[in-house]
Amino acid sequence: MELLTPALQAVGLFMVTNIDDIIVLSLFFARGAGSRGLTAKITAGQYLGFGGILAASVLVALGASAFLPEEAIPYFGLVPLALGLLAAWRAWRGEDDDDDDNGRTVSVLTVAAVTFANGGDNIGVYVPVFVTVGTAGIVAYSVVFLALVSVLVIAARFVATRKPVARVLERWESVLFPLVLIGLGVVILVEGGAFGL
Repeated sequence: MELLTPALQAVGLFMVTNIDDIIVLSLFFARGAGSRGLTAKITAGQYLGFGGILAASVLVALGASAFLPEEAIPYFGLVPLALGLLAAWRAWRGEDDDDDDNGRTVSVLTVAAVTFANGGDNIGVYVPVFVTVGTAGIVAYSVVFLALVSVLVIAARFVATRKPVARVLERWESVLFPLVLIGLGVVILVEGGAFGL
């Protein structure tokens, strides 16, 4: 029973801080629909990005705040903002046409960058928790979090492949993908007070 409580707390904390990733990952699934190895790429990118979030949180909790000063976190919003603007530019120029399978690829590094940039709030939440639970608690939380990353990807794939959702995503993905990334970038910048906003 002693192990069950921290595990449930870890599940709750993960769900609260990562539920928004389902939308972003669903858009990645829609963007790369039909491309070979898509689920593996998105999974690898999500693990890479979340691994960065987890590593930064652990390092800061263990006293390495010089590694990632808190005031730097809001500037992570520049990553999805830039990726969103690039996607909007390509869609506007017609380089993101549905008939061109190569124009709609999803890369591991893009998924990782968006995941990490979207994780600034995660770091802000995880650090105080990690400081209070000690080393054994950090390990337990990390194991649960890493197990749940695959659940998150499965949930996003499930959402993206439901026929009504898939139809909407297929029709509007070229608009929604850049809008969500741009919006995400702006929210991260504004909520974090980047550039004095």
